[in-house]
Parts: sequence; C-alpha cells; structure tokens
Amino acid sequence: MSGQNNSRLRVLLTNDDGPPGHDSPYIYGLYRHLTTDLGWDVKVVIPSSQKSWIGKAYQITETIYGRYYYPRGSDGLGETSEISRPLKDGETAEWVLLDGTPASCANIALHNIYPDQIDLVISGPNLGRNSSAAFAMSSGTIGAALSSSLSQVRSIALSYGTVLHPTPEELFEPAHLLSSRIVRHLWDNWGQDDGSLRNGEVDLYNINIPMVHGLLGDEGLKIYWTNIWRNSYGRLFKAHAVTGPVVCPAGPDSLDSRNNGGTSQDPLTFKFAPDMKNLLDPASSPVGTDGWAVSHGHVSVTPLRASFAEPGVQGSIEQATNTFEENGLWKQKL
Repeated sequence: MSGQNNSRLRVLLTNDDGPPGHDSPYIYGLYRHLTTDLGWDVKVVIPSSQKSWIGKAYQITETIYGRYYYPRGSDGLGETSEISRPLKDGETAEWVLLDGTPASCANIALHNIYPDQIDLVISGPNLGRNSSAAFAMSSGTIGAALSSSLSQVRSIALSYGTVLHPTPEELFEPAHLLSSRIVRHLWDNWGQDDGSLRNGEVDLYNINIPMVHGLLGDEGLKIYWTNIWRNSYGRLFKAHAVTGPVVCPAGPDSLDSRNNGGTSQDPLTFKFAPDMKNLLDPASSPVGTDGWAVSHGHVSVTPLRASFAEPGVQGSIEQATNTFEENGLWKQKL
C-alpha cells in the first residue's frame, strides 16, 4: 500500500477510554475533524467502557457483545441501541460499542464488521500520555494499534498528555487540528523500515501531544521524531485500603487522578495505586526521547515495529534538533 492523498481514506477510529464522556473527552472532537476537515470516511468501534492500562490483551473465554451508539451535539453524548437504526435529528453517525478490550475491538472491526474496508487505524486520542516504555507497554491505546498493525493495516496511536489539571477545554480543538495534520502527514509520507516484515514499512506510529497553552500560540508546538524513553516501573499496587479514595480506572493522567490512601488495609488484597514519581520526572528522560519531548512541551512522534522494537528514526536526534520542519517535511496545511 502506498501513501497517497486519498480524500476518502477509509479509517477505523478506536480507543481505550470508551464512548464520549468524562473519561473519554477527546474521541468525538477528533472524529469530527477527520470527517469534516479531512473528508475521510471514518468508522468507529470502541470499548463500551473504560479499558485503560490493559495493553494488547484479547478476550479468549468471554463472549463479546456489542450495540450501536449514536453521538450527537457538541460533546458526542448519545443513545445506545441493540439494533442498527436510522439516525435521528441531531445525530451525526452510527458507532459500534463492544464489551471488549481495545485490541479485541480493533481486530473485530477489521475482520468481522468492516472486512477489507479499512486503510488506516487511529487509536485514541487517549486521555493522558503514552510516552516512555512504562506507559507504552501497558497502553490499551497502543495495544489497539499494535493489534491492527499485526493485521497488515497501517496504524497510529494518539495520546494527549495531561499537564494542566483540569485541562482547559480551549485546548481541545487546537489539539484535534494538530492531530489531524500530523496523521495526514504520516499517511502521505509513510516511513520505510528495512527490518519490517510488513511490506518494508514502519508498522505503526505513536504520537504524544502535551495539552499545554502553546497549542494556542501562532508558532504552535514543535514536533520531534523520537525514541522511546527506556524507563521502568516501581510499585504499581498497594494493599487495599478499606476506607479512602479509589484511583480512577483511566489511570494517573486522568481527570480524577489522586492518591489511593487509607488507614485500614488488608495485607493480601491489593488495588492499583502506581507510584509515578520516577515515570514522570523530566530530569530523568534522555534528550531525544518521547518522555523528554512531552515534558518540554513538544509533540513526540515515534515510529515502531509491532514487535516491541523500533526502526531507526528519520535522522539524527543526538542534538534534539530533528524536527519535522527542519527535515522539510512539514509544509501542508488543512
């Protein structure tokens, strides 16, 4: 498949945050930009509920049930239906919700719901960053993109890194606009990888956009080709607190992220309560990595193989000056 400018590109949009709502504030806005600004034919198949931090897991014993979803208005909140039906006034599309993991949703969409009808899979935008090995190896967003690339379909994982709490809504639209530009650029200039088993192409890309006020400036954010920051986990779980707040299932970058404290604990009952200090410390991330880029307010674009390995980036990043602009690759506008 060659990267060409196709005004009716057939896209599958999926995520790990589920349908529009508090834990999934971005997918509907990006959907509207992809369909309206770029004119692409976008199908949406997503988990019916939050499925963050689940990686590329598939369900192999459970039966996966689905239903239809009809977004409407400015926020995408809509109705569900057990059967497909005509759109009502104000509804913009028919989506599919599956009671499955992100990777399951992607595979079912490609092979069962829309077989041979998808050119590109976009997974996201995730609520929170998916930069660095610790996040990437756990990410349901990247998991869906990995699943799709293993089905011989070009795939992009997209994440919006939470920096400000709460994230100002005025940043949403600029982030969607920038995402659309980057995704279109990657499609039109899909990279080559001599070590790839898939048509000599880069299998997938991982994009991280920090949600910072620089999105509103005339200059916008710098965009860097990056490597994955090889960081590592510390403690991810704590003994269950009988009393006290519970960590949001969307993870530490979510809108409701908080410490999972408590005074009474059962020593053999555990809850997810990650210690994130070493994972988010910008001083620890080497220059030229995705963690470095996001922590300094830059966009990170990392080419990946669907084997937990990276092809070479497109140019030297030793001095951290390898931007899209400086490579002469960033010329088109919407």
